[in-house]
Amino acid sequence: MARLLGQQFIVENVTGAGGTIGSTRAMRAKPDGYTIMIGHTGTHVFSVSFYPNLAYKPDVDFEPIGAVFEMPFLIVARKDLPPRDLHEFIAYAKGNAEKLNVGHAGVGSLIYTYALLLNSVLGVKPTMVPFTGGAPAANALIGGQIDYMLDAISDVGQQIQAGTIKAYAIAAAERHSALPNVPTTLEAGLPEFLALPWYALFAPKGVPQPILDKLSNALDRALDDDNARRRLVDIGGTIPAKAKRGQQPLAALVKSEIARWTPIIKAANIKMD
Repeated sequence: MARLLGQQFIVENVTGAGGTIGSTRAMRAKPDGYTIMIGHTGTHVFSVSFYPNLAYKPDVDFEPIGAVFEMPFLIVARKDLPPRDLHEFIAYAKGNAEKLNVGHAGVGSLIYTYALLLNSVLGVKPTMVPFTGGAPAANALIGGQIDYMLDAISDVGQQIQAGTIKAYAIAAAERHSALPNVPTTLEAGLPEFLALPWYALFAPKGVPQPILDKLSNALDRALDDDNARRRLVDIGGTIPAKAKRGQQPLAALVKSEIARWTPIIKAANIKMD
């Protein structure tokens, strides 16, 4: 997008509260098109259920630019955890939950949320162990300090291929080309569990339509660039089809995902503590 727009992009990683601190800053920025954000399922969907005093309404306080990619999560474990496949893992987790440790990237993170949802589906309550990000949690898994976790190919793909950790399934409807030998949860025996976080670009409310259109067009063209596509796929991403790109599809996605996930999280009785 920087090359297409002839503008330098400065990336600022704002951490805290599952990305909602950075989202709040972006929401309050001057609506001139020079401050935009990459939001995701956590900042624009899960946050509605997790934070009763959330400073923004994800479906109201931002201008959607367009979806960037999905990043399906994997159920991974330390290499010497006894279960050999997902069926055995499910039985093992149910029988040994009080002894198991689950790594995550902090309360409110996608890794944390999907781990809680998996545990809810399995009906287990293992010990949740926080780390400062997905990579440190993955390192702890490699070192055998935790037993299992949910994470993206970008963090654990190379470790799976090297055999330093094991993958039970990818929580998606289809296998991913980066790890073609890893079965989906639909294939492996847990069809009710999917973990498909998406990432998208948003601008503050009030950015003029011509500027939004220019940003959306640049994103669309960037997603058609062979090098960009290859890089996103290599790190485990799935690029949206043309019909799912742009402002209107993203606005509809945010609303539908809030409607879908809010009752699920409520039923799972997930709390931010």
